[in-house]
Order: sequence, then C-alpha cells, then structure tokens
Amino acid sequence: MIVSVCGELVDEQEACISPFDHGLLVGNGVFETLRVYEGIPFAWRRHHGRLVRSASGLGLQVPTARDLRARADEVLAANDLLDARLRITVTGGPSPLGSTRGDGPPTVIVAASPRAEWPATTAVITVPWPRNERSAVAGMKTISYAENVRALAYAAERGAGEAVFANTRGELCEGTGANVFVVADGVLATPPEESGCLLGVTRALVLELAGPAGIPVRDGAVPLDALATADEVFVTSSTREVQAVDRVDDRALDAPGRVTDTLASAFRELVRRDLDP
Repeated sequence: MIVSVCGELVDEQEACISPFDHGLLVGNGVFETLRVYEGIPFAWRRHHGRLVRSASGLGLQVPTARDLRARADEVLAANDLLDARLRITVTGGPSPLGSTRGDGPPTVIVAASPRAEWPATTAVITVPWPRNERSAVAGMKTISYAENVRALAYAAERGAGEAVFANTRGELCEGTGANVFVVADGVLATPPEESGCLLGVTRALVLELAGPAGIPVRDGAVPLDALATADEVFVTSSTREVQAVDRVDDRALDAPGRVTDTLASAFRELVRRDLDP
C-alpha cells in the first residue's frame, strides 16, 4: 500500500518514522478513522474538526482541512481505493526519551486500506475495567489504545465482537471503538459527553436522524444495567455505521429491532444523499 508520511507518498515497506517519535514512545498522538464511499471520505468536516479538538487537548498542531484532504485524496488515488477505511494519525514527532515533548513538527501519517465487511449483528461483553471520565484525555481520540486492545481481546475470548466499558460511577460509557445505544419502550438513549465517552461522528448523525424518524431521545446518564433490560441495543462507528447487537453478555436479543432498523436505514439514506453532512 502507498501511504503519506509528512506529506510524502511512499510505499508502506519504505515508510519510516523516527524511533524517538513521541507517538511510538509514549502514545502522544491523536487519530481519526473515516469510511470512504465511492472514493470520498465521509463527513470530512466533522472528522477534521474532531481531530483538531483532540490535538488541541494534547497541544498538537494539525494540518488544515484542505491540506489533509489533499493528502487523503492522493493516498486513495495511489491505491485505487473507492470503498475503504482511511486513517489520519498525528503524533508529537521526534522527542526526548520520556514524557517531555520535543520542539519539532508533528508526524502526520495518512493511510488507507480496503474496507472489511462487518456482520449484520454482533455480540458485546461488558468488561471489568472502568473508563475514567475524569481522565486528562477523556473524550479525546488518542492513539493510546492499550486498554482497548486488552478489552477487545477479552471480548473475543468470550465470542463477542465488541467490549463495553462502564465509567468509574458505574454508568454506561462506550465500546473500544464504538458508541453504544440502548432502546427501552421505543425511547433511545446513549451516554453523554459527561460519561467520558468519545463523541463519535456517527453517534451525532444518528441522534440528528432520530427526530425526523419519530424516535424520542432521552438525555442524561445511562446506567450500566440498562443493557440488561433494554429492548434493543446497537453500536455505531464510522466503519460499522449502525450495527445491531444480538447478545449482551449472556442475554440474547432479537436483532435488529424496529428502532435499530429504522435508524440504520436512515443512516444509509443520508450517505446516499450527502457525503459531507
């Protein structure tokens, strides 16, 4: 595959970053993953805006939306990709060994790969480790994903496709790479920013689609035990879109339910009519 490293297109076998890169050393970096439809990165403005917000939280600079989009388009064209997964990574760049950040420019990597197909439904497992909603990086999409790697392996060992975290208050928070929605008596709910979750782009779009679809949304914290009583559960992400959950821990669910199916259809229709909503 051809990737872009600091604005230069190179073969993945020849691409390299400094062994002193702060992203490699201490996980000082942020990223965005976008779904690509017909060669166009979906919801580009929203993703770039979130990348800027995450980077600002770590004191990192991000190229302009126009500059990054040009790099993304170059990578997609070089690999002849129309239906793909696109990732933009920005790290602190070369730095001293340890947590002190260097004074050089950031490292910016743009890479893409063919999209893998998600199954229509998935099982989720709640994990025994909480998200810290008061963390210095809560709500930022950082590259420090060791917790997610461990949690996803825990889920896979139990036959599930996603792991779900509570926060330190015992509230529902998020998955390793997805936002979680529950439906009870036709009312939709998902953890708010105060839970410590990452505010997903697909999450926001689904909430915007709920009103026109006639689906009421309940605001506020969602208790973890809502998973045990919900009529429907689904997860959202840029690559999953809206994915129904057919099992939560040992509890089976009929999936997709009516609300899940309605919102999944509404999201697909949104993609057909507007690739940058």
